[in-house]
Amino acid sequence: MPPRLEALRRLGTVKLCLRPGARHAPPSFTPLAQTASLSLKEKKRMAKQDPYRWAQAQQRKTANLKRREELDKERAESQGDPVMGKPTPFVESLDLAGQPRDMPTSAAGLRNHYLTDAELEDVAKHAYTLTKPVSSVVAAQVDPAMEAKMQAHDRNHEKAVDAMRRITSLENSSARDRFHANVRRIVDEFGRHKTDKRSGPDTGSSEVQIAILTSKIRALSQALETNRGYKDKHNKRNLRVLVHRRQKLLRYMERKERGSERWTHMIEKLGLTPATWKGEITL
Repeated sequence: MPPRLEALRRLGTVKLCLRPGARHAPPSFTPLAQTASLSLKEKKRMAKQDPYRWAQAQQRKTANLKRREELDKERAESQGDPVMGKPTPFVESLDLAGQPRDMPTSAAGLRNHYLTDAELEDVAKHAYTLTKPVSSVVAAQVDPAMEAKMQAHDRNHEKAVDAMRRITSLENSSARDRFHANVRRIVDEFGRHKTDKRSGPDTGSSEVQIAILTSKIRALSQALETNRGYKDKHNKRNLRVLVHRRQKLLRYMERKERGSERWTHMIEKLGLTPATWKGEITL
């Protein structure tokens, strides 16, 4: 059976359009005017078009910005300073290693070169006995020069004791000596050897290490605030390392000792705030 072929149409029946067709623009999903990023010209036009509505919008914006500033300030005060924390008598006494004595947290009997007042008094008494002029009872009563020797000995002893007191005074010591004195005070204040039976003073517990780091951070921060400390990039990095090291220890102790007497005593004594261990600390 032969195939069926469609007959060709005449050219007169075919309608051809040689003009190009109109292209429709793609739909735009963005509004014509972005209210979040209005230009200055658009703002002036809106203010001129409806002044009352524009004034209300500006009033709402000002109130929102003011409220935001208040909330940010309250949040910052509640969180505290991540570096210095809150000032407490114990932390302020670290500047002078517990001196002078009239402070409530002064270190009574603490002196330089790892000495105490009691040790200095014992040494003075022993030295007075060793350097005392030796004479018999009869010679002391008969010899008039013996009394002058005793008076000279007393004067020399007083001068020597006064010199030893000035040499061992923490008020005349260096920053390193004051730091060592603060370490002794911190170990005595936060060491667990008072509550737990140990072979010696506690120097490795978390609260002791945190208190020592707080003393270092306070001294370094005060040094950076004086003179041209803002140019000291190396100590800025050292301060950042110390703050992050303390933050790590605080997070560990919060996880292990949160709510205990050790945790609350340390936080209140050192004036630490949540900003010192929560969140990201940037300096």
